[in-house]
Amino acid sequence: MNKKHVDVAVIGGGPAGLSAAYEAAVSGASVCLIDENKTLGGQLFKQIHKFFGSEAHNAGTRGFRIGEKLLEDVVSANVDVMSDAIAWGITPGYKIGVTVADEKTWSIEAKKIIVATGAAENILSFPGSTLSGVIGAGAAQTMMNIRKVRPGSRAVIIGSGNVGLIVSYQLLQAGVDVVAVVEAAPAVSGYLVHASKIKRAGVNILTNTTVLRAIGKTEVEAVEIADADEYFEPVPGTARRINCDLVGIAVGLHPLSELCWMMQCDFVYCGGFGGFVPRHDADMQTSRGGIYIAGDVAGIEEASVAIEEGRLAGVAAAEALGYIPHKLARELKGGIWDNLRELRSGSHGAKFAELKKQVMGGTGV
Repeated sequence: MNKKHVDVAVIGGGPAGLSAAYEAAVSGASVCLIDENKTLGGQLFKQIHKFFGSEAHNAGTRGFRIGEKLLEDVVSANVDVMSDAIAWGITPGYKIGVTVADEKTWSIEAKKIIVATGAAENILSFPGSTLSGVIGAGAAQTMMNIRKVRPGSRAVIIGSGNVGLIVSYQLLQAGVDVVAVVEAAPAVSGYLVHASKIKRAGVNILTNTTVLRAIGKTEVEAVEIADADEYFEPVPGTARRINCDLVGIAVGLHPLSELCWMMQCDFVYCGGFGGFVPRHDADMQTSRGGIYIAGDVAGIEEASVAIEEGRLAGVAAAEALGYIPHKLARELKGGIWDNLRELRSGSHGAKFAELKKQVMGGTGV
């Protein structure tokens, strides 16, 4: 077995992991970044839309451009990158088991570990959901924005969160006819700015509506929907059919926290954050000293939050190792905390501030 010894190991090369690796490495720590994909960047390279908010949070910049900048930062900081590599376990001695594409196995021994493994799409089971053409919205996004393949010609999207709304718009940009967005709740759950954009393009957003089944022999040919009552049950006599060859499932995400479970970190259930989330402190450190988390594994939020949480974990880990003086670390972390408070303000962000208090034992950031 091959071995490496580093100060900080970062698992996950998305926005949180890249930011964490850079902050730790630029402080002087030796850093190894492990990611299962051949190229780093995570969800950012699927995000061709412009971010909005403040200039400090990359407003007006397309997601993939932000990803390119983070990659440049990581390269400039001489981070040791292991791509196409799966971290499959962590021992109590803080050794990480990693297998890379050439089937070589590595033991990475780190003084501090930052878990930034992100999230996975939730599934929705209904008759016909295994037909070809019924896919996750994220998979459709990958096909379009990474692989340059149009996933269908006529689509119905299930779920009106930000992912469903944004992917609907990107499907339109790719030349796909988005017939409808179906939402079981009485109102759109994503940002109205995204909903308004697809409405102006002629997409129907059908609230109080549920999916009954997908129709087809081997490939989806249509989807049957119906009105939904207050309990999200179909209303008898309201079923109707929409012809389509693509059904995109966008019903939320859940944190990929298996490595934290393996380390027996304390967890708290938080439905608004996607399920069970590792409890952590203001430095993003879990109940297991030396194990930090950042990004969607700490609760499903926006990419801008993931970037700031990654920075926070990277600075905190470097401080704990003595690479950043405590006074300077307090200043750096204070600026990051201010950014997080700003991101969690307003009508949408405030709910995440309250959720974060639950995960942090009532303190919040």
